[in-house]
Amino acid sequence: MSDSKSKSKMSVGQLTLLTAINMMGSGIIMLPSKLAQVGTMSILSWLVTAVGSMALAYAFSQCGMFSHKSGGMGGYAEYSYGKAGSFMGNYSYGLSLIIANAAIAISAVGYTSVLLGVSLSPLLVGLWTIFTLWLATVLNFKGASVTGKISSITVWGVIIPVLVISIFGWFWFSGATYAASWNPNHLPLLSGIGKSISITLWAFLGLESASANMDSVENPRKNVPIACLGGTIGAAIIYIVSTNVIAGIVPNSALLTSNAPFGLVFASMFNPFIGKIVIGLMIISCFGSLLGWQFTIAQVFKSSAIEGYFPKIFSKVTKTGTPIAGMIVITIVQTLLALMTISPSLSKQFDILVNLAVVTNIIPYLLSMSSLNVILRSENVPANKIKVTTFVALVASLYSLYALYSSGSQAVLYGSIATFAGWTLYGFVSHRFDMEKENSNIV
Repeated sequence: MSDSKSKSKMSVGQLTLLTAINMMGSGIIMLPSKLAQVGTMSILSWLVTAVGSMALAYAFSQCGMFSHKSGGMGGYAEYSYGKAGSFMGNYSYGLSLIIANAAIAISAVGYTSVLLGVSLSPLLVGLWTIFTLWLATVLNFKGASVTGKISSITVWGVIIPVLVISIFGWFWFSGATYAASWNPNHLPLLSGIGKSISITLWAFLGLESASANMDSVENPRKNVPIACLGGTIGAAIIYIVSTNVIAGIVPNSALLTSNAPFGLVFASMFNPFIGKIVIGLMIISCFGSLLGWQFTIAQVFKSSAIEGYFPKIFSKVTKTGTPIAGMIVITIVQTLLALMTISPSLSKQFDILVNLAVVTNIIPYLLSMSSLNVILRSENVPANKIKVTTFVALVASLYSLYALYSSGSQAVLYGSIATFAGWTLYGFVSHRFDMEKENSNIV
């Protein structure tokens, strides 16, 4: 019996690959255009983010191994902050996913407009984004199995072009083109690094889910940290290499105005037809990622509703276990968000959503990192391991705070309002947990 269970589990190599793929998803497809706003000096931001992301990945792997509370990051936060921290972890993470998915939908719309050769007005960008979100939601009605199968196939639409660029793009690489794009806006060094921190962190969002598969891997206490770090390092290498190779193939001015940068670089390397094929692959991959993340959001809200944090409508499921009612409510919120953030350009709307998604996602990061010491102590982990892991969590926290600062005043302002709104909402449900305490004391 134990042999059959062992055979069904993933190896450390398989989990490492899965972790890297989960992070890549659709996060990379607009990166070259966004990084062109800073220039090729953004490689310094990549290095900072790679270190910060590895610290986060390792710390989350330790949270996953030693925490006995359910609810993901909300469960981690509960060790230090009680039910209030657990609520805020779930609330802010769910909110960040809602915002991030709207940004993913905008990426799909941008690539599709280039593929079809049409120019969309700001209103049309918003309307097509809303249509894309609703299409992904409706396709999720059939349940997790269908969503999982589609997403596992479509993700290769982005991975294959990125790997081709990373390996073979060097034959078209021009050192002169790369050097000319180093600092086109003549930004001070620290300002240039900070300006692209949020977009590089955006590419790594999802690393917190790496420890979710610990029950499916052989020897999890040894292999989960290896997979988390290995997957993050692998994704970092691919991100850094691919985006910098592209910057040496296509001039910065062309990347800056492109809504489909990977299609542009393949058209430059080969011909427009190949560029169109790559754009098509990216659209498929982006939509597949959106499909999976829309389902994930509904699951996050469902678990939070079961905990008593969110309205019961999010916990209602169909015969296939699909929280359709919750999905509909979430997509209505995303529809309003897409309308509220309509901007003069698709790129501007994407920037607003990415920065806001990063800010709201950093809140549960900080709550989890600051709770890790308590988690380890509650499990009587050896003192030396506590010291090392707590130091790594401190590095991850400092990076998260720096990313928060670098996201810009507008994103921080909106994120702060969203956070205070969360505390307000918790006030309306907190009596439930006070009653639980009273009942446990009576017993």
